[in-house]
Amino acid sequence: MMSEQQNPAQDQFKRTMKVRHLVMLSLGGVIGTGLFFNTGYIISTTGAAGTLLAYLIGALVVWLVMVCLGELSVAMPETGAFHVYAARYLSPATGYTVAWLYWLTWTVALGSSLTAAGFCMQYWFPQIPVWIWCLVFCCAIYLLNVISTRFFAEGEFWFSLIKVITIVAFIVLGGAAMFGFIPMKDGTPAPGLSNITAHGWLPNGVLPILMTMVAVNFAFSGTELIGIAAGETQQPEKVLPLAIRTTVARLIIFFIGTVFVLAALIPMDQAGIVKSPFVLVFEKIGVPWAADVINFVILTAILSAANSGLYASGRMLWSLANENTLPRAFARVNQRGVPLLAITVSMIGGLLALISSVVAPDTVFVALSAISGFAVVAVWLSICASHFVFRRRHLQQGKSLAQLAYRAPLYPLTPVLGFLLCLLACVGLAFDPTQRIALWCGIPFVLLCYAAYHLTHKSSPKPEEANDVA
Repeated sequence: MMSEQQNPAQDQFKRTMKVRHLVMLSLGGVIGTGLFFNTGYIISTTGAAGTLLAYLIGALVVWLVMVCLGELSVAMPETGAFHVYAARYLSPATGYTVAWLYWLTWTVALGSSLTAAGFCMQYWFPQIPVWIWCLVFCCAIYLLNVISTRFFAEGEFWFSLIKVITIVAFIVLGGAAMFGFIPMKDGTPAPGLSNITAHGWLPNGVLPILMTMVAVNFAFSGTELIGIAAGETQQPEKVLPLAIRTTVARLIIFFIGTVFVLAALIPMDQAGIVKSPFVLVFEKIGVPWAADVINFVILTAILSAANSGLYASGRMLWSLANENTLPRAFARVNQRGVPLLAITVSMIGGLLALISSVVAPDTVFVALSAISGFAVVAVWLSICASHFVFRRRHLQQGKSLAQLAYRAPLYPLTPVLGFLLCLLACVGLAFDPTQRIALWCGIPFVLLCYAAYHLTHKSSPKPEEANDVA
């Protein structure tokens, strides 16, 4: 692992994040656009039971990737960790590509989050165009990120706490409406589990589950922020394993519980992406002002996810510069511990993604989510592959497993199964016409990154650098 002397910019970051910040940062990145909007699209495509099965598979993938990342991050806590691991254990060109893929993940997600926030505001102000709200929120997110890392982390903690409380309340209230403890607004009887079985267990077969796996993975994306923030975390060897365990457990409870309630209360033919399924549910329940309250919380959640996304993409540009693959200007950190130029350029990238939402507002949301989903799944692929090589190299160098403060269980099954499931999700994109654009954009982007690396880096790293292990 590179020392702080080799990375002079590294010690300019302040280790101010605690376990509560790390857990809520990860939850904040996850509980946002994907859960609040894409779930409706997945229900309409796969049916209720298919959606539950897709999210269960997604939860398994998240667990596999996170335990792989946990072992890597505890052994080598780095800011912008993924591409450093990929460069070290796969190839420098792969590391370079992973960094740009992850930057693309969050800048495109930033644009789609701002679009979703605009949709939320249209619930109250239908006469005001979405793009005006997008610009207002863009300025707010930028300011939150450039004040200080501690300010960002503390703000994200409270934003995420609001979301967590809301998810729990939604599950409780929605469950009560399912079984008639809270009456439906239009007087219809409580649906119970009828909507889950109304169209059969898998009304469109198994293929739609495969087709929507990238959308599901996009909904879970953000858990890997734990690895990004490792370099700014106090006592990473203690904090990271705890954060990973609590994050994965909460995500499974929140996502599966939420999807179960949504699938039970929203008929398959009424689900979609124009309106959040959360708002749709509370409009059906006879609870005064509930839809307005949940819409406000959804707005908070989406802005929180955008906030986390700008943090992640800015750190990734910083890390590229710190590894000397971008101009050193991107690695400069101001006196408040903020990489200002990296954050600013990432914000511009998010705005470019946002512009496309003005050009094609009816189709861009699914397309943007698919591109982002492809990129994050590709990054997850690299995490599993890096962990597989890391463990093998660790043992080949004569080191014992006891020297690893955190070990992923069931090696080598864990990284191999995680890699194969992520690869399968990417294959599923080819079968969905609405998401196929992710492949047409994602694969050329990967090839472009590899070509750019080889054009700009003529020499290969020394073998001892590639074999460097913390």
